[in-house]
Amino acid sequence: MNPLMKKLWRMGMRMAVWLYRRTDGRIGGSTGGTPVLLLTVAGRKTGVEHTVPVGFFEHHGSYLVVGSAGGGPKDPQWFTNLRHAAAAQVQIRARRITVSIHIADANERDTLLREVVIAQAPSFANYQKKTSRTIPIAVLTPM
Repeated sequence: MNPLMKKLWRMGMRMAVWLYRRTDGRIGGSTGGTPVLLLTVAGRKTGVEHTVPVGFFEHHGSYLVVGSAGGGPKDPQWFTNLRHAAAAQVQIRARRITVSIHIADANERDTLLREVVIAQAPSFANYQKKTSRTIPIAVLTPM
């Protein structure tokens, strides 16, 4: 991504986070029928917290987030940061909670992808077809 596009992308993300917070998720609380949460996690190198809107799936009292990056060649930065964090903050509509982070292993990931993610949002199957990497899933559990 060229520098101008990167800057515009970041500005768009900041605006989406601002709108979500300002409206308690009434604006930006879903995309394409998938609910959206705000995920705040510390950067793995800097420790600075970053907040991004992420689609999620409820499952047995936890929240699944998928590092699809739209089927891109690399995991999204927020997912890479999740791999190095013990906990994160999420905002779902007006509710803000601390969550523990568990990255699904291969078998668990395959089951969650098939039985939860693709069952609720079939378009996610296309993302795995677009990339050679295994798209990861994190399980975020309220603490």
